[in-house]
Amino acid sequence: MPPITIIGLLNVLAALPVLLLGASIAVADDDLDAAFEKDVLVIEASEHACHRINIYIATSNAQRSRGLMFVRNLPPMSGMLFIYDREDYYSMWMKNTYIPLDILFARSDGRVSSIARDTEPLSLRSISSIEPVTYVLELNAGTAERLHIDEKSRLLWGPTLGAE
Repeated sequence: MPPITIIGLLNVLAALPVLLLGASIAVADDDLDAAFEKDVLVIEASEHACHRINIYIATSNAQRSRGLMFVRNLPPMSGMLFIYDREDYYSMWMKNTYIPLDILFARSDGRVSSIARDTEPLSLRSISSIEPVTYVLELNAGTAERLHIDEKSRLLWGPTLGAE
């Protein structure tokens, strides 16, 4: 075994944060499956198209606080649906969120109220609904534009399926 040099030791120490960060990221992405229930949501877009989105569901305060923090890769056509018990003004932020997102705010009937497009990763800026909402859907940035999702669109999931 070759002797350990000071430079060799410094190189190992310099690489340690990258190795540890990589390990925690892999766990965080895999941990989504363990921490959140999964389902399918349909978005009725204003261009007379429906799009199927695989979602993680955040219903508890702990799940909503965590959200997509530490996630480095969100597969296409997937997202996270935040569900609140009552309509109110809700705010999101991008703290510890490494990927840009489109954030859709929706009323209790699933109709989209507003969209924050291409949000800035790691930002502490508050991103708020413009009116009381019940649902917040986070998608990869650019998804809303690509699928023609706008304020005339509607989220169809669970209780919103029967709402008119």
